[in-house]
Amino acid sequence: METNVFSFLSFILLGSGIVFGYFIRQFLAKKQIIVAENKAFQVLEEAKRKSKEKILDAKNKAVEILEEAKKKEKEREDYLRKSEDRLERKEENIEKKFSELEERKESLRRKVKEIQEIKKEIEQTREKEQERLEKIAGLNREQAKKILLQLVEEENRQNISKRIEKLERDGMEEIEKRSRDLIVQAVQKYASSHVAEITTSTVAIPSDEIKGRIIGREGRNIKALERITGVEIIVDDTPEVVVISCFNPTRREIARVALEKLIEDGRIHPSRIEDAVAYAKKEIEKKIKEAGETAVYDTGVVGLDKKLVYLLGRLRYRTSFGQNVLIHSIEVAHLAGALAVELGANVAVAKKAGLLHDIGKALDHEVQGTHVEIGVKILEKFGISKEVIDAVKSHHEEYPFETPESFLVAAADAISASRPGARKDKLEDYLKRLEELEGVALSFEEVDKAYAIQAGREIRIFVKPEKVDDLGALKLARKIADKIEEDLKYPGEIKVNVLRETRSVEYAR
Repeated sequence: METNVFSFLSFILLGSGIVFGYFIRQFLAKKQIIVAENKAFQVLEEAKRKSKEKILDAKNKAVEILEEAKKKEKEREDYLRKSEDRLERKEENIEKKFSELEERKESLRRKVKEIQEIKKEIEQTREKEQERLEKIAGLNREQAKKILLQLVEEENRQNISKRIEKLERDGMEEIEKRSRDLIVQAVQKYASSHVAEITTSTVAIPSDEIKGRIIGREGRNIKALERITGVEIIVDDTPEVVVISCFNPTRREIARVALEKLIEDGRIHPSRIEDAVAYAKKEIEKKIKEAGETAVYDTGVVGLDKKLVYLLGRLRYRTSFGQNVLIHSIEVAHLAGALAVELGANVAVAKKAGLLHDIGKALDHEVQGTHVEIGVKILEKFGISKEVIDAVKSHHEEYPFETPESFLVAAADAISASRPGARKDKLEDYLKRLEELEGVALSFEEVDKAYAIQAGREIRIFVKPEKVDDLGALKLARKIADKIEEDLKYPGEIKVNVLRETRSVEYAR
């Protein structure tokens, strides 16, 4: 019974607690809602206040911008009004000047009309006077004019001829003076040293013991070197010196380089000599190329083909009357360019033509024709311009002068060739005689190579062994000697030395 009562009271208390808790939660929820509504109201009021402030600031800024725009608009209106005033004043001045010009124009028209009327009256009066004179003299106008001119000419013929002669003389003196000044200026702008080429080269040797090695047993080394290079090697009593003699600068240079190579190496025998000569030929080829490139660089001539530059470099080992042709060509290029500057001609054409004017001499021993004809063909082959070719082909007056540059190249060539000490006529004649001697030998088809040595007192001829036997070599020597006697003039006698060599080469592997 007590247990039931206790359970009933517990149930009543639990229900009372639930009801009480419910009311407390409701009360707390309402309180939180009231607090939240108050906060929301405060935020809304703050937002309204800030919005009003921003709107007020925006209105103030808009007012300021509007005031600034009105100010600028007023300034622009003032500027436009002033511009209009200036334009109106200018327009008034222009209208005023135009009216003045119209008045002057009208005044000039009246004066022209008056002058024309006066001129017409003068012409009429002149015609009347002329008719009266014709009637009085019994001559018409043309007859009277002719008689008057004849009388004046007869009276002043001597004076006129003297005057013309004086003008011509003064003109020629002035031209000669001007030309001398131009030549002097050109020469002063380019003044280089010049030394005539000689026909010998000297090779220094470390000791006289080397001379014996150069000569070799029974002279086989020196003979092999002379045979391969076509030069004469002079080994005399001069201490520590060997002299190489040859009129051909290329051969002489090859022999010099080969001999220096052999002396440096120390091994001197025929097979080594051949290797040294082959090395020297390659070195000379390299020097020829470098000489051509240097000449082009020194003169400032551009646009030349590499093969043409190589041909230009070959002139380093070519002489004309003892003068080095490459140095002469460079000098002519500078002189022609200087003259072109003074006379207002084409400097580039003058320089290029001056540099290439003797290019035919690089092949004149290999191709028939004068060096001018050969040079023109070479330049045409390499696409050189017609202006340059016209200037080149006239420098020896074989062709007519067609351009101002052709006169300048010819003048520069003459200046360079005529400088004291630049050329030696006797040396050129001597070299020409040696070339003719070699030419006679090479005219026979059996001949492979020919070298004039001993200052032209001996010629060494190498025949093609497959075309000539030993007996044929004897007969060929006689034929060549007879042809030399027939075609050439020379003092003393010339030794004809025909050499026939057969080689057999095999390799052991």
